[in-house]
Amino acid sequence: MNTMHTDGTVSIHVNGEHRRVFAGLTLAQLAEELGLVPEKVAVERNLEVVPRSTLTQVLVEDGDEIEIVHFVGGG
Repeated sequence: MNTMHTDGTVSIHVNGEHRRVFAGLTLAQLAEELGLVPEKVAVERNLEVVPRSTLTQVLVEDGDEIEIVHFVGGG
């Protein structure tokens, strides 16, 4: 599919919600945009777990289904 909208964005789903983000955004940048710390999240992209060490390299693509879980400290 991989289509870019005329405004330079792509359509994705994050935790079940439709969202448009700028093409070329990495998963780490997406997490930061959501107010999360990339080092403290687990990301699943299109049903595959993305290693945390690669979040700064993996680009969000049009049509991606992304689940982001963040870890909360304490107890």
